[in-house]
Amino acid sequence: MLENPIAMENKAQSLSPSLMDYVNVPEKQRQLHAKTLKVVILSQILAGAGLAAGVTVGALLAKEMLGTDRYAGIPSGLITLGSAAAAYGVGRLSQRWGRRPGLAIGFMVGGLGAIGVVLSALLNSIPLLFISMLLYGAGTATNLQARYAGTDLALPAHRAKAISMAMVFTTFGAVAGPNLVTLTGKFATSLGAPPLSGPFMLAAAAYLIAGVVLFVFLRPDPFLVAKAVAEKQRLESIADDAKRLENAANKKGIIIGATVMVLTQIVMVAIMTMTPVHMQHHGHGLGAVGIVIGIHVAAMYLPSLVTGVLVDKVGHIAMSYVAGFTLLLSGLLAAFGPGDSMAVLILALALLGLGWNFGLISGTAAVVHATPPQIRAKTQGTIDVLIALGGASGGALSGMVVAQSSYTTLSLAGAFLSLLLIPVVLWVRKKKG
Repeated sequence: MLENPIAMENKAQSLSPSLMDYVNVPEKQRQLHAKTLKVVILSQILAGAGLAAGVTVGALLAKEMLGTDRYAGIPSGLITLGSAAAAYGVGRLSQRWGRRPGLAIGFMVGGLGAIGVVLSALLNSIPLLFISMLLYGAGTATNLQARYAGTDLALPAHRAKAISMAMVFTTFGAVAGPNLVTLTGKFATSLGAPPLSGPFMLAAAAYLIAGVVLFVFLRPDPFLVAKAVAEKQRLESIADDAKRLENAANKKGIIIGATVMVLTQIVMVAIMTMTPVHMQHHGHGLGAVGIVIGIHVAAMYLPSLVTGVLVDKVGHIAMSYVAGFTLLLSGLLAAFGPGDSMAVLILALALLGLGWNFGLISGTAAVVHATPPQIRAKTQGTIDVLIALGGASGGALSGMVVAQSSYTTLSLAGAFLSLLLIPVVLWVRKKKG
């Protein structure tokens, strides 16, 4: 049923004056978009350093405290399980109040979790470690959610590029983090803490500062402005209003985007989680682990600028197929390459990161294109919950698979799952087309 003009006029007048300043001036929207990208980039550089702690030494810390490889994947599972809950919460907060409070709170919770991990190592408390890993996962979820902030005021043809701009600068912190493992370990030792708690000290500071940066500088909130712009456009489209709202969300695009991101997350987390333990079994030291994981994380984020342009040019479906083939190559190389070869491990983990990058950006672009601002943040948060749950299952099961069988079996399973991505996307397109 169409709204009458008086009701629509009242809605337009209910928008705050500060938002209306941007709604009515496209040039101010472009300026705010540029400012938003700068703030998000700064937060991502900081958050990248925090993200790297769990990736690099989470499994090793669990192995040291638990005394067995079998459950070394549990921290990764808990981190991603915590990120699932956080993704839901951050998405709902952002939908209601804007990106600024949602992202700031998410990073601060992640910082508190990192502090808890350090305390658990000092106290040798397994329950505290598990609880803290759940909280630490909020930083991981928020780091991913921040990529959406760069798309809120981007032009449709440049959304994938905006996503990539937000992601690529994560590389600086994320690559620095693993390569600071030895240095932060020495710092932790000087304080009387276990060396493996050092990266989590860095993570605590990085996440907390990232949260403060977003809370202080991300204003006016880009998502609230984007919602106001969309509402103004909706109110101006009287004739087609009902039909447009009914068909606003493209379910096919949402399903394809979610499928791609969930599958690539499962494969990436499962293989990445057990690689440090696999390397340790083949005589590699902590410094070598830091190098391999650092290159892996660089491959996750650094190609983003090129990936964003490719997604905008050739489309998210084509890049989803590329993601599947890249992850397939990574899994096969990790499975059959010699474990004592740094070159093979570096190449396998670099391809793993690159395949994840292709999948995340193409899937994110699909979801952004498929959702109107009225439901976008909520939908994005829900999908990131599924991504996190997929990663949680991959991380938690990876240690058990390796303990019961081998790293080769785990890598082959990842290769098969990544290849499955192609027929799944084809099936969804045919079913929903």
